[in-house]
Amino acid sequence: MSKRPAEETVGALEAQRQSTGPQTPKRARLEEVIDQEFVEKGSSRNGMILEASRPRAPAPTTDMDEDGDYEDDVAVGQLGVGKAQEGPSEGFSDLYLDTINRLLIKVDFEKLCSVSLSNINVYACLVCGKYFQGRGRSSHAYTHSLDQDHHVFINIASLKVYVLPESYEVQNKTLEDIKYVVNPTYTKVDVTKLDKEPLVRWDLGGKKYIPGFVGLNNIKQNDYMNVVVHALAHVAPLKNYFMLEDLSSRPELAQRFSILVRKIWNPRAFKSHVSPHELLQEISLRSSKRFTLTIQSDPVDFLSWFINNLHLSLGGSKTKPGTSIIQKVFQGRLKVESQTITARADASDRLRFEEAAEIKMDIVRFMMLTLDLPPKPIFKDEQDKNIIPQVPLTTILSKYDGLHSQELLGQRKRYRLLSPLPPFLIFHIKRFSKNKFVEERNPTIVTFPTRSLDMSPYVEPSEGGSSTEPIWYDLVANITHESVTTTSGKKEGDIRSVYKVQLVNKASGEWFQIQDLFVEEVARELLFTSESYVQIWQLRKEPKGKGTEI
Repeated sequence: MSKRPAEETVGALEAQRQSTGPQTPKRARLEEVIDQEFVEKGSSRNGMILEASRPRAPAPTTDMDEDGDYEDDVAVGQLGVGKAQEGPSEGFSDLYLDTINRLLIKVDFEKLCSVSLSNINVYACLVCGKYFQGRGRSSHAYTHSLDQDHHVFINIASLKVYVLPESYEVQNKTLEDIKYVVNPTYTKVDVTKLDKEPLVRWDLGGKKYIPGFVGLNNIKQNDYMNVVVHALAHVAPLKNYFMLEDLSSRPELAQRFSILVRKIWNPRAFKSHVSPHELLQEISLRSSKRFTLTIQSDPVDFLSWFINNLHLSLGGSKTKPGTSIIQKVFQGRLKVESQTITARADASDRLRFEEAAEIKMDIVRFMMLTLDLPPKPIFKDEQDKNIIPQVPLTTILSKYDGLHSQELLGQRKRYRLLSPLPPFLIFHIKRFSKNKFVEERNPTIVTFPTRSLDMSPYVEPSEGGSSTEPIWYDLVANITHESVTTTSGKKEGDIRSVYKVQLVNKASGEWFQIQDLFVEEVARELLFTSESYVQIWQLRKEPKGKGTEI
């Protein structure tokens, strides 16, 4: 080895040492590498994580996206889910879509988070059907995606589909059927076809159904609500209004009835039945629990409350007539003549009733006409069986011909309908009467035609004219009552009420009877054999000519 040159000075050696840095022993360098790996990986001691001391990044800022979610301004792949990606890497846009289970998607129930019970910014898991709030990294939907390995969610309000925890939006045409089931929409052409072209569809389970004639879940005791909802959903002007109008600015009652009507008539449904749970929850809340899912009520009471509250929800006035679609469809005018009856004793102390000479006349508005049944027979027939009488509908309608009178609270009253009659008439056939002890039911059968009911005999003639032109009405819906005996449970042997609704398919002329989830075709000639309770009749547009029975 060559010797170092003699002329190299100590200063030059010092400068060289400073430029190359101090020489570290091999042992020291090895320990430093080990310590660095220890710090980077972290060491667990007494249950605590020791991390390398490194400069901390600035605190992430949060922004709210258009769905109402707070997103962290951190890159994806760091401590949590960051700002929503615009999309996945190329070739992975369909990732997780094969995990969607359409049979488990529950779009009919109230949109509440299954954890927090909040109704704000709710997402539905398209794998299990549960609802969760939000999609940020601290949200219940985000936690669910990690815990259950469910990754596809839809925002109930915006109908946008996201993949969590990556939090990117999925835009795929195969998801359009799910969006349609969540919020069905129609055009005027679609609505017009419903009553003109017979439609037969199949659900995901292969079960055949007809849009508009699907079962409604009886959650517990809400059959009285189901029949009313079905009947109103087949009143053409109401159906068209609630299927086409944007009611997003109206109260929840109108919005939820609208979405239920659209789901009843959905030709692309996943299931052949619909749950009215969302609407019924709003009804229970708005009526202060007067009408609930757990206690059966009278369909007539509910119908009266429901159409009046729908009228107010649609901006209708309490004083001015015709201010909403409800009044335009159902409201008519009625002339009421009242005559006071006084009781006096004559010379022989006998009680005599005298009518006052003055007759008071009032014009009142109505949305439902009450028809009184004749008293039920007291005695049984020769075979010791109860006699079930029959009475034509025209007989009990004579209450409104202006000739027959009723005595009530010391007054004699006569009723007469005024022209023009409303497009739809609601008849309440009064079957129940209460006394001090019990509620009595009148089982009298009412016979009626399904078409061509002439209402002209009950309408006040115009001045100088006569009511000779027939006014034809056709039956649209018939709500029936049935008393059955409970065969099991704590109330075995008790009598309970069962309500069904009979509806006409205008496209085919067929009649269907619906009791909760059970839908069956029924012969038109046998409709009157049940105890009719509420009927809805539609004014025929072409009044001339009686038309043919279908």
